[in-house]
Amino acid sequence: MELLSRFLPIPDQSFFLFGPRGTGKSTWLRHRFPKALFVDLLKPNEYREMSARPERLVELIGGSPGVETIVVDEVQRVPELLNVVHSLMEQPDLRRCFVLTGSSARKLRRGGIDLLGGRAIIRTLHPFMAAELPDFELESALKWGLLPLVVASRQQEEVLDAYSALYLQEEVQLEGWARNVGNFARFLEIISFSHAVVLNVSNVARECQIERKTVAGYVEVLEDLLLSFRLPVFAKRARRATASHPKFYLFDAGVYRSLRPRGPLDRAEEIDGCAFEGLVAQHLRAWMAYSGRDCELYFWRTRSGVEVDFVVYGASGFWALEVSNTARVRPRDLMGLKSFTTDYPECEPMLLYRGKERLLIDGIWCVPGNEFLRGLNPSGGLTEWLHG
Repeated sequence: MELLSRFLPIPDQSFFLFGPRGTGKSTWLRHRFPKALFVDLLKPNEYREMSARPERLVELIGGSPGVETIVVDEVQRVPELLNVVHSLMEQPDLRRCFVLTGSSARKLRRGGIDLLGGRAIIRTLHPFMAAELPDFELESALKWGLLPLVVASRQQEEVLDAYSALYLQEEVQLEGWARNVGNFARFLEIISFSHAVVLNVSNVARECQIERKTVAGYVEVLEDLLLSFRLPVFAKRARRATASHPKFYLFDAGVYRSLRPRGPLDRAEEIDGCAFEGLVAQHLRAWMAYSGRDCELYFWRTRSGVEVDFVVYGASGFWALEVSNTARVRPRDLMGLKSFTTDYPECEPMLLYRGKERLLIDGIWCVPGNEFLRGLNPSGGLTEWLHG
């Protein structure tokens, strides 16, 4: 596949680049920094040499006097290298840029490793956004997701099926994330039913037949590997009692589909609806990360069960978005947004659905989801896109 441009801006200083495997970190960096010195810690020989003697990085840099950029790929595999990099960055005569990639920022922090004392900023690479793909198709994205590793493949189903196995073997086993890989594999299957719903760890533990504490640790493992995220409840200036548990999402719609078991009792529209909501979630996260806008992503749910899928709130704006996997807007699809705007009239409400027409119903914009995803990009805000 032809190399596609990404919305991620290049910082003008040293930076960390985090993101799950398969998001194209290495490919993107080799394209943007073709003359850089690359240290790939996924290669067994480089991993062994750097693990045994991290100061070898100093020797490599010393032997490449004309190189301005040094890339250390998957730096969490040898965290001691950060001490070497930190020492090099403090040398006033060394004017070089370091780019450090990884699939787990929290593993470094939990290991007591200082992320270069703030000398390097943190950036995250997400799966493709629809606007990055000239031939984006919503149906394909819902089925296979938008991981560059999968989008570039002609055997998308096989690649997705192998993806969870990749993490089980390379990340979970090699890095010692879980002692019982069989339990973790069963957990991955069960947790897929929690995608796009309020997470109840006790219920997941009961289904897995594993202790609750272990399941809570497994959820943190997924977050450590950037394979999932939780959305907190929006409760600012709350006028009614809200739910307390967060909402859970796997980071890519295709990964969700590959992990989600299917049987005779499963309804296709239910699975598609969760995939559609997750696809919107991953786009909103990427949009916020790439644009640098001062806002956070939440969801809203009252204790009586009234819900809005996403709330984007911050200095950059205030929006409420509901996602409906239907071709026609029904009155019940707007109930959550109407309740939310009653409590928060300052917000701009929007319904994303599977139809083809833009509608304005009772002050709520109803927008085709395909159009929304195609038009969302870091150069503009949600309000500018909606009224542009």
